[in-house]
Amino acid sequence: LVACFGGTQESKPDVSIWLATLDKQGVSTPQRVADGVVSDTLRYPTWNPVLFKVRGGDLLLFYKVGPNPREWWGMVKASADGGRTWAAARRLPPGILGPIKNKPIQLANGTILAPSSVEEEAGRWRAHLEKSADLGRTWQIIPVDTTSQLDVIQPSILTYKDGRLQLLCRSKQGRIAQAWSTDSGARWGPLSQTSLLNPNSGTDAVTLKNGLQLLVYNPALPGKDWYNGRGKLRVAESADGMAWRDVATLEDGTTEEYSYPAIIEDQNGQVHITYTYNRQNIKHVVLQAK
Repeated sequence: LVACFGGTQESKPDVSIWLATLDKQGVSTPQRVADGVVSDTLRYPTWNPVLFKVRGGDLLLFYKVGPNPREWWGMVKASADGGRTWAAARRLPPGILGPIKNKPIQLANGTILAPSSVEEEAGRWRAHLEKSADLGRTWQIIPVDTTSQLDVIQPSILTYKDGRLQLLCRSKQGRIAQAWSTDSGARWGPLSQTSLLNPNSGTDAVTLKNGLQLLVYNPALPGKDWYNGRGKLRVAESADGMAWRDVATLEDGTTEEYSYPAIIEDQNGQVHITYTYNRQNIKHVVLQAK
């Protein structure tokens, strides 16, 4: 399954959430599964869908509705049949946005940790976690370094065999930012910059079954315009979350935009990556994990 938002242009009221499937017959025709219709006379755009399969439970589709990222709110829909049909959408509790761009993780005890963030009216960006111990019925906000001067959003969560968790975040400061937890995400250490370049663009990361970490990112510094630096898209690998090396080049453009990636590993060890292809299509790439 792949979900995306689509319409005439990002932030326009007709932007809806679309879902497509990939099987032996190929890619299905995308189906609209959510929109921002509030009433007969009011419709908002939708944003940033995130799919998450609860262990032994429903498939969840999180997304946002609202005029902009400073005023949007979180929504969720559930499917008991793998995305073929969906229950009615419900609004998340006040202050809970759901996973803002990247997928949650589920700990061994069943706790769900959703990586989230806010874009404040004053221009500051702050990451946080949203924790549910009851499979998404209720949520608790876990702050991340509220005193940091780094502006960060759209975190990914990586897990390590020694129990540590790592956040990797998009930032305004030209480098991917990180924070670490040693207590299953209950508390987080300070945010710091990694060596990985980030032109203020979205990233995603995943922990493979073999324990290695993979990151998809645009390896460039910010430019004059917000979209500068998104022509190159690479996959980096790390064993410890500190030393990273590029292992694949997905795109090697200049002025194009290949951005907002999502990455997962399937049951067969294949790595699936999707990203926007010049904001006109969604590209799907499959890698074989070694």
